[in-house]
Amino acid sequence: MTFKSFGNCVAAAGIAGALALGAGPAAAAWKPAGPINLMIAFAAGGGADTQARLIATELEKTKGWKIIPQNVTGKGGAVMARKLKTQPSDGLTIGIAVTETFGYNMLAVKKAGYSADDFTYVTTTAGSQMGIVAKTSRGWKTIQDVIAAAKAGKTVKLGAMSAKLADIAYTIQQKYGVKFNTVVFRGGRKVLNAITAGDVDVGWVAGIQAKGVRAGDLVNLMSGETTRLKISPDVPTLAELGIPYDAGAKFLIVAPKGIPADARNGIADAIASVLNDKSTKAAKFVQRAFGGPQLISGAALEKLIANGIANSKTLMAATQ
Repeated sequence: MTFKSFGNCVAAAGIAGALALGAGPAAAAWKPAGPINLMIAFAAGGGADTQARLIATELEKTKGWKIIPQNVTGKGGAVMARKLKTQPSDGLTIGIAVTETFGYNMLAVKKAGYSADDFTYVTTTAGSQMGIVAKTSRGWKTIQDVIAAAKAGKTVKLGAMSAKLADIAYTIQQKYGVKFNTVVFRGGRKVLNAITAGDVDVGWVAGIQAKGVRAGDLVNLMSGETTRLKISPDVPTLAELGIPYDAGAKFLIVAPKGIPADARNGIADAIASVLNDKSTKAAKFVQRAFGGPQLISGAALEKLIANGIANSKTLMAATQ
């Protein structure tokens, strides 16, 4: 089934959903035949990398699986995706990326070298809790304060971690008739560091700002998600500002195309058991950084990827 024909493949989606729902006995019986290589499409030390390594540690502890994490970074996950698609489809090599890797980034990278149909999507783990963030000492409380400052003549430097987020920032500028000086960094941790150091005034950050927000050092000015941020429920969303795009992403586990159903379901079930157990370090971290687990698999996950591609095309067309 290709993503181009997803909307017409009701029967295929039903089969995929049945596989996901009926995964219990097969998933419980599946065991990897050797160590699992986990390709992490994020730089070491960031929130996404920490999440991946904590999940790997818990899988080793609870399942006895040997997990070998490896950072494979570059081009918004494209470098990892290109490498992953060439690996055997036996469940022994998986990757963790964001939905954007198989949507906007895939479309934006010239000669990306992979397509959405090159992979089996195993499960999401969490949402991004994406927001535009500033230091509290700036005195800004919502994105409207930033827009007012820009209209008053202040040069606003905005950090972004991807071309998609830079494009969404552009749509904000277009709507309100202001101009930001947008700087693209490699990863949310670098954006956050730039905000803290005063190198940029505001920036897109995905979840790892939560600690600073709780401490009162940082403030979420806007939610980039379709819903308000769990840690900052009083700040508006993009949709509430009349901007019809979703800056949020979901972290997901992905495998080469053709991974057996029992391996796919076994990995998804194992990760769900780790993240649904509130006593694990992985679950506690995901709760603190990303507002808790969001577990989507089967036909619902394939639909999520397909919708992401369609929405990315709309955004790209609007910002050309």
